Amino acid sequence: MDRMRTTTPLRTAVIAAAALFALPGTAAAAPAHDTTAATSTARTDPLRPVASLAADRLATADLVAAAKWGTDSPIDDPAREQVVLDTVAAQARQIGADPDEMRRIFRDQIEANKVVQRGLYRRWTTHPDQAPTTKPDLNVVRETINRINTDLVQAVADTTARRTSPICRPELTVAAAEVTLTKHTDLLHTAALTRALPSICRN
Repeated sequence: MDRMRTTTPLRTAVIAAAALFALPGTAAAAPAHDTTAATSTARTDPLRPVASLAADRLATADLVAAAKWGTDSPIDDPAREQVVLDTVAAQARQIGADPDEMRRIFRDQIEANKVVQRGLYRRWTTHPDQAPTTKPDLNVVRETINRINTDLVQAVADTTARRTSPICRPELTVAAAEVTLTKHTDLLHTAALTRALPSICRN
């Protein structure tokens, strides 16, 4: 499945940074994520793993949209969303993190994922030749999402002190911009990434 990519990655990064700064209280690569790469940047850029995992999660939206396209399955799936929120809250409790905060953060992840799905639906409706010709197994895609969710819960918990810092928001902005560059994120996924991150910083 082809995705439109901007030919000006710097512009994409600037859009990401500007959007994050504009949000009050504040991707498309392959869905597989590299936790080793994310970990390697943690010392110099503590919030990079969080932004990177959020982008990895957004990359799965393409597969979810392709699986649902042309079927009776709606983009909004309250039952599935509740399962995700309950699961991450339980995981947060297990590692001593705030379950309510984790729910808020993952509500943003879910809504951002739907931004991508709706954007792809509009694109495929306008350009039928770009619509997917095969349907991924949604259960398999959700297994990938679940793994990313678990890693993201841990990354959020690991950065609690940094997320409370007054410099969290500018650091997160830089991290998001770097992620859009390294993952060659298109405009749709970049916009969705800004939707995924507002609740990360506590200030």
